[in-house]
Amino acid sequence: MPSDSAARKLQPRLDLDSFVPYRLSVLSNRVSGAIASEYSERFDLTIPEWRVMAVLGGTPGLSAREVAERTAMDKVQVSRAVARLLMARRIQKEADGEDGRVTRLQLSAKGRAIYDEIVPLALHLEEAFLSALTPAERKTFDALMTKLGRQARLFTKADR
Repeated sequence: MPSDSAARKLQPRLDLDSFVPYRLSVLSNRVSGAIASEYSERFDLTIPEWRVMAVLGGTPGLSAREVAERTAMDKVQVSRAVARLLMARRIQKEADGEDGRVTRLQLSAKGRAIYDEIVPLALHLEEAFLSALTPAERKTFDALMTKLGRQARLFTKADR
């Protein structure tokens, strides 16, 4: 029977510097943080609040559950962000015409004005971030992100 130290040597070692989920998380946090630094103080927005606004800016009329699905954010994070955005009158809600139990969300005029100011900043930062890649690398990166996104959805569906 191997000793504890011998057993530990036989176990696989997790090297975070090469562990893809960790690297993706760190990269995402750094990029989101860079964009957030451009809008958080100026507009008093958190990253989850901006994500909710960004989704609603492109697809108005979603429910909070649908926002959570699109952003892959925790339902509690979305709920808190929605509550704060409603209090600040940056989004508005109305009952669904077909199912009164469902609340539909959309940007208010105030929210749309903020969205319209942040989008060019976000797109500029995205361009600065992607400028490290050649056009061919960008195309490959996009294809790989799409492929990994599909694969990740398979894992999350299997875990449910």
